[in-house]
Amino acid sequence: MESYNWTAYNMAQSEEKARFAELLADLCSGISQPEQSNGRPRLPLCDMVFASAFKVYVDFSSRRFCTDLREACEDGHISHAPHFNSVSNYLSDPALTSILKELVVLSSLPLKAVETDFVVDSSGFSTGQYVRWVEKKWRNPKTTHDYREWFKAHLVCGVRTKIVTSMDISGSTVHDGYFLPPLMRQTAENFQIREVAADKAYLSHANAETVERLGGTPFIPFKPRNVEPKTDSAWARMYHLFHYRRQEFMEHYHKRSSIESVFSMIKGKFGNSVRSKSEMGQVNEVLCKVLCHNICVLIRAMHELGIEPAFG
Repeated sequence: MESYNWTAYNMAQSEEKARFAELLADLCSGISQPEQSNGRPRLPLCDMVFASAFKVYVDFSSRRFCTDLREACEDGHISHAPHFNSVSNYLSDPALTSILKELVVLSSLPLKAVETDFVVDSSGFSTGQYVRWVEKKWRNPKTTHDYREWFKAHLVCGVRTKIVTSMDISGSTVHDGYFLPPLMRQTAENFQIREVAADKAYLSHANAETVERLGGTPFIPFKPRNVEPKTDSAWARMYHLFHYRRQEFMEHYHKRSSIESVFSMIKGKFGNSVRSKSEMGQVNEVLCKVLCHNICVLIRAMHELGIEPAFG
């Protein structure tokens, strides 16, 4: 998107909240209600996914969020305004995780004709739980240094619009490089991949081969200890481009700054920490943050690119 189009940007920001509820309701309308044979009737799952994501967007406590839920109900986005405890309970439901991941992918599809260059990276989101760093790493009880527990969000985003096309969540100690192949394969199901940029954490033969097999060119910088390969491979082609056409390589690699912008947008707008106390609630809350980011990107694309999102 063109960052200097202030007229379109101002219009998108002015209409964002109303447009956000409309697009989120449209996304959630395709969620089917699970069958139930006994017990009390469950709340509509589409309404609860809407309420969970909308709560993260508004960034209010559960009780103060009730007003926004009632307004959403009056506007016809949900059929019933649930109790605030029900929203918190559903946000911690493991069944929501796969649904939210699907909605993230679905929300990126209106921009499939726009994006061909992608970036992959991860960033941490902290929780409200404090643990002693030395007790976890050195088992030394003499120090009092504490730190917050946190986990990683692994994202693939488009360079032009900053839309997130696939994502996953992991613990804080999992290596980033393992996530490139599954995330890029999921992106390739919906987008045509021309090039992929990533930092040195993703440098491996397998990752370079994965990007080439998906039709793209990898741009991952090498480390000083890497030696020139003797055989022809995706690794060798990337090595020669890096060492013998460095300026051209870096022009493509510097597109990686796009994903830094994505994390800055998500954390600046929806916070760099989570409110939920349960581990599953924390995972689902981060998924909701990314889903909210995608919807906001779509709203801006509606004004700047003339796109009208439609979800199947």
